[in-house]
Amino acid sequence: MAPEIGILVIHGIGVQEKNFADGFIDKVNGRLKDVGVLPEAVAWEPAFWADLLTKNEDDLWKKLSAPYDLGWVKVRKFVINVLADAVAYQRDPEEDEDMYKRIHARIREHLAHLRTSLGDQDKPLIIIAHSLGSVIASNYTWDAQRQNKYSLGANSFERMETLASLVTFGSNIPLFTLALSDPKPIEFPPAQLPANLKAAAKWLNFFDPDDVLGYPLKPLSPSYGETVSADIEVNVGGLFTSWNPISHTEYWTDDNFTKPVAALIRDVAVAGRTAQ
Repeated sequence: MAPEIGILVIHGIGVQEKNFADGFIDKVNGRLKDVGVLPEAVAWEPAFWADLLTKNEDDLWKKLSAPYDLGWVKVRKFVINVLADAVAYQRDPEEDEDMYKRIHARIREHLAHLRTSLGDQDKPLIIIAHSLGSVIASNYTWDAQRQNKYSLGANSFERMETLASLVTFGSNIPLFTLALSDPKPIEFPPAQLPANLKAAAKWLNFFDPDDVLGYPLKPLSPSYGETVSADIEVNVGGLFTSWNPISHTEYWTDDNFTKPVAALIRDVAVAGRTAQ
């Protein structure tokens, strides 16, 4: 029997590997067993997109560093890896295939693969997105809901019409709204979602106050305040990481994050089995 729920996990800025979500998935699967959700009920799909930018970032560093003996090499490489991701992820009207479109095309590929894992059915979808990944998830959904030229969905699942819950953590969404006087969120829950799933649908946004790249979302605007279910302040990381900006990378396997995420997945699973 095919799984009941599909979960798309989207990474954020910085150097990433294809196995970026392995530890997180293992931790949450263990918690799901504890709350009565069998691992086979969930299909996981890590959405890896960092490779689209790696060569460009490496080439940029080589071009800039070859003629000069630049100091603070590790810091400079970190800045390129982090800031260049955000800068490159922009629409370019002069380019037919800008990085925005390429990244969204990659997300659509992962969604298609996830839907296959669900027996090619439009089953409930949960998105769990870190850092810049939360911006990507939001923009992809925004485009799909408006069916504009950046929309790629071939079915309800890929068009985010079955989006049953959203988890953002270490989110940079506020930084991308600076040019907007009244930022508007995606439609959530989507209008097409069945009533039983709408009742359980949540948008949970987690942030560590020491994470300088992660922010609350509800204060952004009245509409964000209504749409985001909760901004949840957490303390993530260990002795050397929980009190400083390194906490931005420490959510993935921290109990303060994985426990409520598992509870949310359980709630969606239970709602999905409830007759409308």
